[in-house]
Amino acid sequence: MSPTPLEHRIRALVRLNGPMAVHDYMALCLGDPEHGYYMAREPFGADGDFVTAPEVSQMFGEVIGAAIVEAWERAGRPAPFRLIELGPGRGTLMADLLRVARRVPAFLAAARLGLVETSPRLRARQAATLAGGPLTPTWYERIEEIPAGPLLVIANEFFDALPIRQFQKADGGWHERVVGLDDDGVLAFGLGPTTLPAERRPVFMAGAPEGAIVEVSPAGVAVMATLAERVVRDGGVILAVDYGYAGPAFGDTFQAIRSHTHVDPLGRPGEADLTAHVDFMALAQAAWRTGAAVQGPIEQGDFLLALGLAERAGRLGADKDAATREALVGQVARLVGPEEMGSLFKVLAVGPPGLAMPGFPPPSPRPPVRNPTP
Repeated sequence: MSPTPLEHRIRALVRLNGPMAVHDYMALCLGDPEHGYYMAREPFGADGDFVTAPEVSQMFGEVIGAAIVEAWERAGRPAPFRLIELGPGRGTLMADLLRVARRVPAFLAAARLGLVETSPRLRARQAATLAGGPLTPTWYERIEEIPAGPLLVIANEFFDALPIRQFQKADGGWHERVVGLDDDGVLAFGLGPTTLPAERRPVFMAGAPEGAIVEVSPAGVAVMATLAERVVRDGGVILAVDYGYAGPAFGDTFQAIRSHTHVDPLGRPGEADLTAHVDFMALAQAAWRTGAAVQGPIEQGDFLLALGLAERAGRLGADKDAATREALVGQVARLVGPEEMGSLFKVLAVGPPGLAMPGFPPPSPRPPVRNPTP
């Protein structure tokens, strides 16, 4: 099979400049303007490469929508405010959220809908999904473009797609993992000269075995810090839902998915979704450093059940036939089952001190620091 157009480009860049960091490889594969995965492919749904929770069931967006409306009320019903979704996919979650929000006209009257999306193709899909809805979106390339004011932010499967850096312990040091070329000119992982200085290594890395890998997401931490500063200053809530861990932890979670199957992340660049598991404790710490209060991370299953997902399914199926009720039961199981999305996916909420998001235990003024045994 011949290399993809993006693979030709990456090979040329490596030959010219030397191996590139995993961070740069991931950014190119996902965001290259001409051949990047999110720019050129349809990733979502049964006919795409993966299915997100909003595609599993309308109930996901509905119960989150009810929680967002309640958070707005707890915040004192600010008007106007910015209702923001990061990486909105096809707009499915927001469409379901707004359907619930119609029950509270004051919420819709105060909301200014904004979508943070870099892909023109996905923006067109989002526009089609939300056409005729109660709010007309404004699109932003970057979170820094969002106007001042209170924010209610939803980030579902957003942080996992932000580029990561990987460091691997070798010869007593921590070397950055890179993508280069093997003797046959094929893309391959290696270790570069860049090392992680001792003064920048978290405590948990001490005593790690040779070959251990640590992942960090500078982009994810920066996004969370920027948004947390905003809600501390202007008010609001950030709700992040993603697959990941309440880190820190060792391990290589860099992965590629195509046609609902895990594939080689170095194979067919631009034709597979590249992601990494989210270190929710790193996001929590970034938020805490701004003075924000943090709730979670908790498991998605616990969060959705606390918001009334099971009761919502019961109401939807009350006057339906047996097949429809069975389908609803299956959707609930997919979203909250420990063997499905319920445990792997975590949920984190960030807001100013004193504001609590529904579905969580009380906020923590400072997230705990967990140091796993290497």
